[in-house]
Amino acid sequence: MSFDLSVWALPNGATPAEVRAAVQRCRQGWHGERYPDPRVVAFYRAITAAYPDRPGGPDSPWEVTPLHAAGDHVEMNLFPTCEDQVLLDIERLAGEHDLMLFDAQDGSVYPPPARVSP
Repeated sequence: MSFDLSVWALPNGATPAEVRAAVQRCRQGWHGERYPDPRVVAFYRAITAAYPDRPGGPDSPWEVTPLHAAGDHVEMNLFPTCEDQVLLDIERLAGEHDLMLFDAQDGSVYPPPARVSP
């Protein structure tokens, strides 16, 4: 069973409930008609430059390839045994690109570090 994370490009001020609602729409197959958010494009390019998803390769952290990318998010299904560095890179890149991080295992939503109040 994979370890699933996704990153979401929602407007500033988006709440965890809004991220979860977006996840549910995705799971129902509704993605809407929109151009890819530049933050999502930049994240996808950065994460796949470090960990290619086409093709996955023997050392790939991705259990499912290619990654699911839509206009407002990227879903990543990782092997549960992937290195911690992969998770750290996903978290770092999500923050660098101002994306919300959704953990499908428990429904947690993490805002980018820049959005976290001290």
